[in-house]
Amino acid sequence: MNSVRGLLAASVISVQNSCFIYPACQKCFSRLILDSGRFNCLKCGCTGEAKDASYRYRLSLKIADTNDLFDITVFGSCLDPFFGVTAENLQRCIQDFNQLSGETNIDASPGALVQAVETCFIGKRFIFGV
Repeated sequence: MNSVRGLLAASVISVQNSCFIYPACQKCFSRLILDSGRFNCLKCGCTGEAKDASYRYRLSLKIADTNDLFDITVFGSCLDPFFGVTAENLQRCIQDFNQLSGETNIDASPGALVQAVETCFIGKRFIFGV
């Protein structure tokens, strides 16, 4: 893995998927497996009750600078200001909305949220730490 770090000024071309948050291990930040009311981290072995799972932002973007296209993923609380809430609170809102609307996929992001994220990011220029 290359250890060179730098900054990249680029514009967002597209949002790659509509899943903006994921259940994350509090120890290693890996995606948790939620099953039968429990969670399990395959990376570090952490387990617990699914209701106690933490959530973290994960925003996959296609970006372009003046020369190249890149696929990048932005993680964590640096996205809190853009969403206006923590990933934990957004997850609660999504679950409440899905329950009220009868959505059977409890992790599905409402279309209005997807559209808002696209409006917020697509066509905007940001400085990314890579």
